[in-house]
Amino acid sequence: MAVATAAALPNVRTAMVRVPGHPFAVAVTADGRWAFVSLDNSVEVLRTGASPPPSRVHDVVLPGPAAGEALTRNGRYLLVASGSGAIVISVARAEQGNADAIVGTLASIGGGNGPVGGGIEVAVSPDDKFVFVTLESRAAAAVFNLVRALASGFGRSSFVGDIPLGVSPVGMAFSPDGRSLYATSELKSLRSAAGLLRGPGTLTVIDLHRAETDPAASIVSTVTAECGPVRVITSADGSDVWVTARESNSLLCFSAAALRSDPAHALIARVRVGDAPVGLVLVRRGTRIVVADSNRFGAAGASSDLDVVDVAAALAGRPAVIGWVSAGQFPREFALEAGATTLLVTNYASQQLEAVGIAGLP
Repeated sequence: MAVATAAALPNVRTAMVRVPGHPFAVAVTADGRWAFVSLDNSVEVLRTGASPPPSRVHDVVLPGPAAGEALTRNGRYLLVASGSGAIVISVARAEQGNADAIVGTLASIGGGNGPVGGGIEVAVSPDDKFVFVTLESRAAAAVFNLVRALASGFGRSSFVGDIPLGVSPVGMAFSPDGRSLYATSELKSLRSAAGLLRGPGTLTVIDLHRAETDPAASIVSTVTAECGPVRVITSADGSDVWVTARESNSLLCFSAAALRSDPAHALIARVRVGDAPVGLVLVRRGTRIVVADSNRFGAAGASSDLDVVDVAAALAGRPAVIGWVSAGQFPREFALEAGATTLLVTNYASQQLEAVGIAGLP
């Protein structure tokens, strides 16, 4: 699959810190003082400051593998996707290095046969009451009542149910108005492309209120999102929904309104980017999108880097990739430090956390 061609951006400052494992996700506290990086079986706690990159302080050892992360809006808890759900960590205790930082574990139940695995990404509802985890091996997103779990000691009653999705669901994002949850799935079904594990994937719109009470009946619409859609974000006003299609080397934009009213015509922009894009983030007040070209599959002649996309040009159908910033191997996820001046990137294969200066972006 073809990729975009662009020049390196010369004035962007970057810095790296090595971490003791393969970093998956990174989350930053609202006060900008701390960052949390999920590694193989732990969460690394780092102190952020005026001089990037953040400095390592200590870690929280987990009872299972660590994947995506999300902080509650009130800043009290860090959720880490793991196993059949998510591990809940006290932010204050993790910052202090306390041995009892883990509060509990949210575990889904499938078909009466006990827990199932494959937790990839986690998202917390805007009111901090519910947690959603995409279960890659189950073609679903599990829904948990976080308030109930904290009050009852993380019993079975905290599991609300499953939202049925396509094969290998991954990314999630809420609409700013709290009405919708968007989720990507890498494949429509196992029948894609004549039975091979490849072919078009999907973007699904979920009614958030319905998902919290009746997950199985919460789907609003589902659209094709080229091959291997893996991450999703929304514009600040919620009008645009952006998706990385990893196997298509594409950045896609959908109209949020059309996804509900006219799904067949919801795709409004498509930008060719680098090889195997994964993470994406809006910066510079929504005028730029940075895309992590992971080169996950080691395509011949391809490289891992960060593409910078002009949002206005993309929506107008003009060439939109301004240039690229160097990265480590397999850049995966992003988080913005407080003040939006520094972008943190997890370089999974090279075991690095990268700090990118936003001021140098054109």
